Amino acid sequence: MHASSSSAGGFGPELRRRRLAAGLTLTRLAELLNYSKGHLSKIERGQKAPPPDLARRCDAQLGAGGELERLAPPEGTAGRGRGVGVAAADEDPVLLRVDRDAVRWPGGLGRRQLLAAGATSVLGAGVAGMVGAGRAEAREDPREASREALRADASPAEVFRSQFDHMRLLGQSTDPALLLPMLTVQTHTLRELALRADAVARVRLLGLAARYAEFAGWMAQESGDDPSALWWTARAVELAEGGEDRDLGSYTLVRRALITFYAGDAAATVGLVGPVARDGRLPPRIRGLAAQREAQGHALAGDHTASLRSLDRARELLARSAADGGGGGPVLGTGNLADPAAVVTGWCLYDLGRPARAAEVLDRECAGIPAHALRTRARYGLRRALAHAAAGEVEHACELAAALLPLVPGLRSATIATDVARLDRELSRFRANRAVRDLQPALAAALHPRS
Repeated sequence: MHASSSSAGGFGPELRRRRLAAGLTLTRLAELLNYSKGHLSKIERGQKAPPPDLARRCDAQLGAGGELERLAPPEGTAGRGRGVGVAAADEDPVLLRVDRDAVRWPGGLGRRQLLAAGATSVLGAGVAGMVGAGRAEAREDPREASREALRADASPAEVFRSQFDHMRLLGQSTDPALLLPMLTVQTHTLRELALRADAVARVRLLGLAARYAEFAGWMAQESGDDPSALWWTARAVELAEGGEDRDLGSYTLVRRALITFYAGDAAATVGLVGPVARDGRLPPRIRGLAAQREAQGHALAGDHTASLRSLDRARELLARSAADGGGGGPVLGTGNLADPAAVVTGWCLYDLGRPARAAEVLDRECAGIPAHALRTRARYGLRRALAHAAAGEVEHACELAAALLPLVPGLRSATIATDVARLDRELSRFRANRAVRDLQPALAAALHPRS
């Protein structure tokens, strides 16, 4: 009889039933999963709740089609960071809380924040104007590359377009909460400039403001403030419509789906992006990014076939976009992965309970991430370490993590913190291992960064 309860108590009996049906002893299953026999025995008897990662691996090993994973208790959110727009007790009176059209900006900004953000923006424009979509991100070391100065007669749109590339570069190595005041000021300024511009310039300025707002949404999510992330995403849609960009609204569904994905809601993730991935009227890159997120949602639900099908669709669409030149303008999604679909394949294989295969893919793909892309390196590199740990390669996992964990406190990423917590849980089973003991200080610093 199949268990139907979603409680933790239903998982153990169902695991035992499926193990016996597969002809596996408890000892053999423990070997296949890289878990101790005693730990699995307690889970089967209902004395311990299974960690979500173990539930996925049991499901994959026993071919349960997602049933075991559904019986496991849900994974709680971890590593949520500080909210955006929280002023210090001695901060100046808040400005920009509501603009002339009664648009309420999240939390508002103090006068000192505005001055600092404005000064940083001016410095960014004067130091190095890197015009061209994603060009700075494609360089192995942007500090060593030749830098193209903005012309003296550059239009406001050209200046802000150049600064957008700088914001993307800063986003790879900076606390996202520190970037949000700058992004707020620049988005607001672009909107004000658009209101005073002629029709042609207005469209370009609003379209650029939409891209700033979309990026601000990502930085808000990285800082752990999902409500502000959704607020910025909604503003991006409004600004894009004013800029005659009918496609960005669809891409924001991909962004929203990332929030539901990290919240562990597989059904909502797939529901948001499935229609986008299949809409032939949209650009291939947006559809490809949607298909990638759909694959992650299916993997989270334990649907191996659907996940790989979505990954195949993503690979084909992103290859078509690259062949078309990407369509111009600032790049949507990451520009630091040579083959995004391949990297996401590794991510999905881990969530599907196949850590050894995930580790093989991520070993290959992480080697191509540029050295300057610290946030990207930490995100996928820690997932790579997690896959190796889950596959039983504990020492190698610790070696990989040791090189990346020092980056985590400075990045202040709520999403990366989720995988740090998962890595800590995975390694906690091997506390007697010397490599694990040596890694503990770095893990603790990454899990509990100082303010």
